[in-house]
Amino acid sequence: MHLNEQQILMLRLLEDPLPDSDFMQLRRLAVQLLSRQLDNIVDQWEEENDVTAETYETLSKQHFRGQ
Repeated sequence: MHLNEQQILMLRLLEDPLPDSDFMQLRRLAVQLLSRQLDNIVDQWEEENDVTAETYETLSKQHFRGQ
C-alpha cells in the first residue's frame, strides 16, 4: 500500500508523540470533519433521490422480515 502526499504530511506532523489531551482533541476534530463530510454526502443523495422526512417516516412504519 502506498501513502499519498497528504498521508505522508500528516505522519510527518505527528512524528513526535503528542500529549494525550492534544491527541484526543485532534481525534475529535477529525471525527467532526468526517461527520460533516458524511452529512453532505447523505444530503446530496437524498436530494438526488427525492428522499424526504416523510420517506423515512413511511419506511419506519413498514415491517421488514428477514428471509
